[in-house]
Amino acid sequence: MLLISSPAKAWEEIRLEDRRKVFIAFVYPMIGLCGLSIFVGSLLAKGWGGPESFQYAMTQCCAVAVSLFGGYFLAAYLINEMRVRMFTMNSDIPLTQQFAGYALVVPFLLQIIIGILPDFNIIGLLLQFYIIYVVWEGAPVLMKVEDKDRLKFTILSSILLIACPMLIQFIFNKLTMVLN
Repeated sequence: MLLISSPAKAWEEIRLEDRRKVFIAFVYPMIGLCGLSIFVGSLLAKGWGGPESFQYAMTQCCAVAVSLFGGYFLAAYLINEMRVRMFTMNSDIPLTQQFAGYALVVPFLLQIIIGILPDFNIIGLLLQFYIIYVVWEGAPVLMKVEDKDRLKFTILSSILLIACPMLIQFIFNKLTMVLN
């Protein structure tokens, strides 16, 4: 919650923790909560009427879990490549994974809320851009981005963090329709 209310302070605390802690302590539980909220929300929307509603809920749950999981790793990889090629920084996958994992706090929370309350989808899309502020605060603290590159890094990283899960979810949903 500190990343939402006070990102600058949260990034200072994150900088001091073990980089591999992000998986067990944050990313995987958040993906699980997102999947669970989508599952429950789908069952509430479609009803408990039969196997079709359960299948729909499971498919939606899997789509969100796969998109967030794959989107997280894809975004972390692309941000690391961007750091190396555009900003002449050293490659540091664990650092980039830590940064991407915690920066995805906004999409994680919005996915949980929208999963249960799908009517807030439009508001959720607008609130998703709060990730720009979270990344802005984390770029110099955790990623050691210089002030002259901060805006460019923030915009590109935010786009990757938002777009990668959306792209994977789109592909997953299209493949699910084709394979059904």
